[in-house]
Amino acid sequence: MSYSIQLYTLRNAMQEDLPGTIKKVAEIGYTQVEPYNFVATAKELGTALKENGLRAPSGHAPLLSQDQDEIFAAAKELGISTVIDPYLPAEHWQKAEDIQATAAKLNAAAKKGAEYGIRVGYHNHAWELESTIEGTTALEYFESLLDPELVLEVDTYWAYVGGQNPVDLLARLGERVKFIHIKDGPGTTDTKAQQPAGQGTIPVLDVVAAAKSLEVGVVEFDDYAGDIFEGIAESLAFLQGSATTAQDVNA
Repeated sequence: MSYSIQLYTLRNAMQEDLPGTIKKVAEIGYTQVEPYNFVATAKELGTALKENGLRAPSGHAPLLSQDQDEIFAAAKELGISTVIDPYLPAEHWQKAEDIQATAAKLNAAAKKGAEYGIRVGYHNHAWELESTIEGTTALEYFESLLDPELVLEVDTYWAYVGGQNPVDLLARLGERVKFIHIKDGPGTTDTKAQQPAGQGTIPVLDVVAAAKSLEVGVVEFDDYAGDIFEGIAESLAFLQGSATTAQDVNA
């Protein structure tokens, strides 16, 4: 299994010392990262990734509200092959026609991305699962409108907060899901209460196993009450340790 760290998790540390933060990520044992809003920091970030032997297979950028050519050009420079729109507020997910309009815009963005050799995706929060459209969740209704080349990155924690069993949701979404966000905690909107993988109420290993077409599992904390570097290290150790245990069992 391939793991990455969403750099939004380390946003405060990166604002203070981007190169030092990336170095720490590599020292902890991550080999991949998922940058966010990377256009502004592309040059410095690209240098830091190269110096530490890190790859960025995916990245978050606001495709539906900012210059797409600028985003795709920066992504190409950083070696990002999938650009994921990370956020559309709850009001966009309450009506079928609004969701149809969003899907059309993302389909158009994917066509532009293809010119750069870059794939496009979308990342959910809780409200896409809390809203029901034509008898299904807004996220699943949205998925049915996307062109085949688009992908989803399911934030499995926010899916749980939104009232869905993430294991069942991943099974229903099937091959569309190429990335997931892995996080743990009490399954509430209190982001400070989030915990390292394996220490909360989310069945993290079942969730990872349910994503049958998964390319990368992305560790993320929206916030954390403890030392964030210790938190991301504990998450990676849990995920890698579980994989090793599974291999031993199957040997």
